[in-house]
Amino acid sequence: MYSPEISRRQFIAATAAVASGIALSPLTAGAARAARKTAADQVALGRTGLKLSRLGVGCGSHSGNVQRALGHDGFNRLIRYAYDQGLTYLDTAQSYQTHEWIRQAIQGLPREKFFIQTKMGGNPEKPLEVLDRFRQELGTDYIDSVLTHCTVTPDWDNERRRVMDALEEAKGKKIIGVHGVSCHSLPALELSARLDWVDVNLVRLNPQGAHLDTPALTWNATSNASHVLPVIEQIRIMRQNGHGVIGMKLIGDGDFTEAADRRTAIRFAMQSGLTDAVVIGFKSTEEIDEAVKTINAALAVLT
Repeated sequence: MYSPEISRRQFIAATAAVASGIALSPLTAGAARAARKTAADQVALGRTGLKLSRLGVGCGSHSGNVQRALGHDGFNRLIRYAYDQGLTYLDTAQSYQTHEWIRQAIQGLPREKFFIQTKMGGNPEKPLEVLDRFRQELGTDYIDSVLTHCTVTPDWDNERRRVMDALEEAKGKKIIGVHGVSCHSLPALELSARLDWVDVNLVRLNPQGAHLDTPALTWNATSNASHVLPVIEQIRIMRQNGHGVIGMKLIGDGDFTEAADRRTAIRFAMQSGLTDAVVIGFKSTEEIDEAVKTINAALAVLT
C-alpha cells in the first residue's frame, strides 16, 4: 500500500535518477520528442502495428466493483462520455466482471474505433473455449489484445504455456490482435521484458512507488519509491525489444486522493517516454476531464 512517509523520503532521489538516467537517454528522449499532443491521440503500441488512444478507460477498479457500482446507466454514460472525448481504449478482464457491461455500453458505436483489451486469469484447461466466451460476453468477433493476467512467478511462461500457445493460435486466426501479460512481481516482470512472445506489457508504474512490482512473489506486496527504478529498468528492456508498454496503477490504485499526487504521476508517465499508453479507472466524467487536462498539459511542454 502507498506510504506517504516512505515515498516523500525517496521520491526526490528516484525522480532525479529518472531525469538523469532515463529521460535523457537516446531511447526515451526520442520517444518524448515524438509524443503527440493529447490524451486522445491514437498512438502506436510497440511493434504490434496496432494503435490505441493514449489514455485508456479502466473498467476494473478494485476488481470492477467501482465501475459496477455505477449501475448500467451510469457506466454507459461514463463510457460514452469517454468516447466523445476520443478515449477509445477500454481495459477489462475476466475477473472484473465487466465484459457484458462493455458490450452494452458500446452498442451502436463503431466497433472498429475501439481498442479492447481483456485478461485471462490462471491456467484454464481449455483457453480457446474461454476466449470464445469472452468474445460472446463482449459481443465482438475479435478482441484487440488479450493478456495472461497477474503473473508473479519467475517462470510463469512454463506455468502458463497452455494459455500462451492458445493465444498464439488465436492471434494466427485473427481472433485476437495481440497477446501479452500483466505482471505483479519484479521477477515476473523481468521475464516478461525478455520474452519474444510478449507483444504487450501492462506495467504498474508511478513515481511515488504505490502498488508497484517488488521482488516478493505476491500480487499485493507493499511497495514504495525504492521500487520505481527496478521497474523502469525492465521497461527500458521492453522498449528495446519492441514490446508495447501500457502503464497502469498510474494514480496508485486510487490512493492518490490529492490532486498534486495525481498530477505528479501523470506528468512522470507522459514526459518520461516510458509508456505508449496509460490506463486509469474512472468513476465520473469529472475524473476523466481532470486526467485529460493533466495529460494534455504534460504533453504540451514536449512540443
